[in-house]
Amino acid sequence: MSRFRCPGCDYVYDERNGHPREGFPAGTPWSAVPDDWCCPDCGVREKIDFESEESE
Repeated sequence: MSRFRCPGCDYVYDERNGHPREGFPAGTPWSAVPDDWCCPDCGVREKIDFESEESE
């Protein structure tokens, strides 16, 4: 599973956890998150701006 970090506020979307409040249950892959989805913390960035990072 992968993690993706917002460069604006450092929010991390972790595929293992998803983001149920945003409608993405645990295990939701990044590819299933809509391209126009914005960071739930800062709301400024689009999905394309998120940076991939290794998860353990």
